[in-house]
Amino acid sequence: MSAIGAFVLVFSLALSVTLVLVPLFDFLGRRWGVVASFGGRRINEADRRRVSKMGGAALFGGLMIAVLVAQILPVERLDPYEVIRLVGFILGGIVIFIIGLLDDLFNFSALPLFLGQFLAAGIAIAFQIFIEMFNNPFTGQQTDAWPHIVTVSLSLFWLVGMMNTVNFLDGLDGLAGGVAFIAGTMLFINSAFIVQPAQTSVSLLPLALMGASLGFVLHNFNPARIFMGGGAYFLGYALGTLSIIGGAKMAAILLVMGLPLMDVAWQATNRIRKGRNPFVGDRGHIHFRLQDMGFSQRQIVLAYYFFCAVFGVLTLITESRLFKFAALGIMLALIAAGFALVAHLRRAESQSS
Repeated sequence: MSAIGAFVLVFSLALSVTLVLVPLFDFLGRRWGVVASFGGRRINEADRRRVSKMGGAALFGGLMIAVLVAQILPVERLDPYEVIRLVGFILGGIVIFIIGLLDDLFNFSALPLFLGQFLAAGIAIAFQIFIEMFNNPFTGQQTDAWPHIVTVSLSLFWLVGMMNTVNFLDGLDGLAGGVAFIAGTMLFINSAFIVQPAQTSVSLLPLALMGASLGFVLHNFNPARIFMGGGAYFLGYALGTLSIIGGAKMAAILLVMGLPLMDVAWQATNRIRKGRNPFVGDRGHIHFRLQDMGFSQRQIVLAYYFFCAVFGVLTLITESRLFKFAALGIMLALIAAGFALVAHLRRAESQSS
């Protein structure tokens, strides 16, 4: 089978399976009472309609089925640890998916969720999905392998951070799924066309993520007919692990996910400063602040798509690590300036009212 044939098959399978499963889990969510509740940080129109929160199950099913089928396709495989990492990806994914589903059913506190995230991340790390070095942007050379404790700690921080980032990002219709599709696209293009020799078999994994994310977003874009619910943790896990598998494409994910990552860091710092749990969500996130300022969900979500895509494309147009490092610095400066502007406008609005 040609690489293009494999690409079309895996993407189409992930997309079609997810599209078929969404109506099923929409029905099951409403039948079992796993639906959105209006209040707290969730005050969107779809929350009032109490839509099903089991959309993450459809995304999980579409992604996993496509990933498993990808393993039997006759394409070139270069990574000797590919099967081991695949097993770790699947096992850890199952764990965090179950944790997210149970959270939808029983509304866990932050501690069991956090422990479940660590368990899923630990499984991935045990199966060779970890960050052991990075490319120095100033020299272009890889660093030496770090001590095991550093590798494990950094990998845990990255994976748990990505799970929480996507969960907090999942606040507006189509936001988390669309950003995940953009991130998956950058990972796929890197693996399939930029890296030499091409990592064809590895590139099928983010391609499956693209198909499943798109299938979900087609039902989740405003006005949403279904929510991701606890599946957001699984989506974050998938992004975190796939950015490591096949060559640690951290620059691509950092540039695509820079805005959501900084938003989470900013909010976590504010919560700690105020003596609150940093893992308990509120309406302080930038997408909620913009919504409270009068912007529509579609305006905010499309602006996120544009921002994430622009900086993601920067990882594709040049191989210069120094350029990517500079782009990351510019992006962080723009985000910080944007956060400061929004905070200033919110203060001015509250003082005038």
